[in-house]
Amino acid sequence: MATVSALIVDDESPMRDQLRARLADVWPDLAIVGEASNGLDAVTMAAQLQPDIVFLDIRMPGQGGIEAARHLYNRCHIVFVTAYDQYALDAFEQGAMDYLLKPVVAERLRVTCERLRTRLTKAPENIGEQLRQLTQLLQQGESKKPAYLRWIQAQVGSNLRMISTREVLFFQSDEKYTLVQTAQAEMLIRKTLKELSDELDPDEFWRIHRSTLVRVDAIAEVTRDERGRQMLRVRNHPVLLEVSRNHTHLFQQM
Repeated sequence: MATVSALIVDDESPMRDQLRARLADVWPDLAIVGEASNGLDAVTMAAQLQPDIVFLDIRMPGQGGIEAARHLYNRCHIVFVTAYDQYALDAFEQGAMDYLLKPVVAERLRVTCERLRTRLTKAPENIGEQLRQLTQLLQQGESKKPAYLRWIQAQVGSNLRMISTREVLFFQSDEKYTLVQTAQAEMLIRKTLKELSDELDPDEFWRIHRSTLVRVDAIAEVTRDERGRQMLRVRNHPVLLEVSRNHTHLFQQM
């Protein structure tokens, strides 16, 4: 059988790295021929590289995964990848399309790969109608979704500073206060980490320790220290953040 090839599409580099590493373990012969960070690039790269399979993140800036899938499903097999989102999961269950939940775990990926090996013996299915239904269900879910916190208010001297959550690298509890760390500055706010955790988008911020919330796309790499603990480095800041044992499943490839 000819080598099976795949394209990985996700706007978060750590997620692409994790899926690539997992696939190397579960399906060593699978050739990852490319990676893309948005739907538009995915469609272009798929036309050039002709992968057999596309692992496609749903929610990406610009053209998302479902829109890209409409251009791809008739020439390759699609597996959607999504962060935990009850509306998306309900939609997938109703649509009977295969999906992976981030962070991807080996056991679930192994099942998906077995299904793909079977599906590869046939032409890709026409999932146009399923995509239409999936879009409709997700839109209905979006309308019910709570509005997440997008701005942090921090008192700096006598001034009130408005900080976009996109600027924040991480939050860390500091006794009665919470430290807000950006690439340029650190500030203290009175809101607790628990309150922030309830109000922030769980796709945007992960709790990696009882005292730390980190913005996912600020994560540069995860290493281990001499004691075997997972330590996380964020972009544009020298600090190393410890990942507690209860949250190591977020980085299971290590």
